[in-house]
Amino acid sequence: MDATKLGRSCAALAGVCAAGCVGVEPPEMAEGASGGIVLSDTRGESTSGTDAAGDSAAAASSGAGEGGGGESTSASTDEPGSTGPGTTDPASSSTTASGDSSGGEPGCVDPGTSVVDFSYIWIANTTQGTVSKIDTQSATEVGRYLVDDYEGASIASCQGPSRTSVNLDGDVAVLDRGGGLTKVIADDALCPDVDGSGSIDTSTGPEYRAWLEDECVDWHVEIPHSGNGCDGPRTVQWTAPDPLGNCEYASPRVWVAFCNAEDDDVTVWLLDGDDGSLVQETAIPGYDCNTYGPYGGVVDSSNNLYFVDRSSGQSLYEIEYDCVQADPSDCWTEYPQPGGEDAYGITIDADQRIWIAGGGNSLYSFDTVAKTYASLQDEVDAFFADGPPDSNTTNTLRGLVADEEGVLWIASIASGAWSGGSNPGLLRVDPSVEPVELAWYGPDTLGGIEHAAGASIDVDGYVWLVDTQGDQAFKIDPVTPSEHEVVGGLEHPYTYSDMTGFALTQVLPQ
Repeated sequence: MDATKLGRSCAALAGVCAAGCVGVEPPEMAEGASGGIVLSDTRGESTSGTDAAGDSAAAASSGAGEGGGGESTSASTDEPGSTGPGTTDPASSSTTASGDSSGGEPGCVDPGTSVVDFSYIWIANTTQGTVSKIDTQSATEVGRYLVDDYEGASIASCQGPSRTSVNLDGDVAVLDRGGGLTKVIADDALCPDVDGSGSIDTSTGPEYRAWLEDECVDWHVEIPHSGNGCDGPRTVQWTAPDPLGNCEYASPRVWVAFCNAEDDDVTVWLLDGDDGSLVQETAIPGYDCNTYGPYGGVVDSSNNLYFVDRSSGQSLYEIEYDCVQADPSDCWTEYPQPGGEDAYGITIDADQRIWIAGGGNSLYSFDTVAKTYASLQDEVDAFFADGPPDSNTTNTLRGLVADEEGVLWIASIASGAWSGGSNPGLLRVDPSVEPVELAWYGPDTLGGIEHAAGASIDVDGYVWLVDTQGDQAFKIDPVTPSEHEVVGGLEHPYTYSDMTGFALTQVLPQ
């Protein structure tokens, strides 16, 4: 593999990166995590290594920046505050931190449970080749970054970046269907001063810098994928950092799965989060790569990767974390899809259930402990058969997320309406009650919505919905969805993975 370090590669864990660091080739295979993060109650007062999350830059936390931060309209006047992740009533300003001390060590705080300095959602602008960094609390775009050398390039709607995954430091890994994986650092204060100018040269609004000129774009790895454009890679997911003891955590790693142009099978890489170097490689022989291949992924509490297949088999695959593949059958397991279901979107809830949504109102779960499936397709069919007037009888259920109560929020479009179509919206499903509760928020509730792609949850409990054809994203009050804000000015946004890191916080390693 070929990784290009664009920022902190010279001596990352010593906190040193001299000018001229761009283009450093990392080792072909890393020995493992190369440093640690020491967490404190304020997430950054006591740190080891430069991947610790320190104080947020003032511009990021305030939402101010060049270019005015994009278009924003509001249908709600109440803006709750936030003091950290956890259970939040969106109608109030109080937040309850979730999680206990790590490993039973007094004074240690699990990653993702301490007070946060910032909260971002990262949405890919597919036809522009960029990713937008949006402050979820102010609903303002505070950065935009090229994820490959796209200047002057024409990008088709099914090429360019799509899936984004956010780690517990807030950093993002952006997977490009054209073949690249790029990391962007969330906290401007942690970006290296590569050119030695005395300040960080980075985007602060919807205007983006040229390739290699933004000092918060950390590294880029080329993916040797098979196919072109629509057949490019789509599975990327950060791990939670491994606890090292003494309140210290290893740097997180990032999974990526793709159909490999070199052998026509699926390859799964586990990459070092600091420099993009290869930690683990798992090959899955005999995989049908004639269509899409790996289509989306999540990790469980052991950092094992699960990805859904959107090729002919449409199975669910599990890849074991920190596994050495001595035999082709090692390190991975296939779970064939139940009959009558379709695979498109994927997420995981706090009970370690993987939820998969798809065409024909398909919605089903996989218990990662019992290794069994359960379906809610009949319930979804019945709901839409007599559903609201601004809904469809049959739908393609796309990106989805489970909130802290296990309630599912699912982006939906009419079946086959890939270029638009009638009645896109957001489906709410509560599987914890009997009978299952369903609710629909379509164009009558979300005025101006054109094409729902993906859903995510922010630190305050708001639901975000990406609207591809509308070039916008909705910030929705889950209690009163008619109260929402809209962030506009995006460019064919097409993200339906864990774009805030919320799902990762639900499955911290045990």
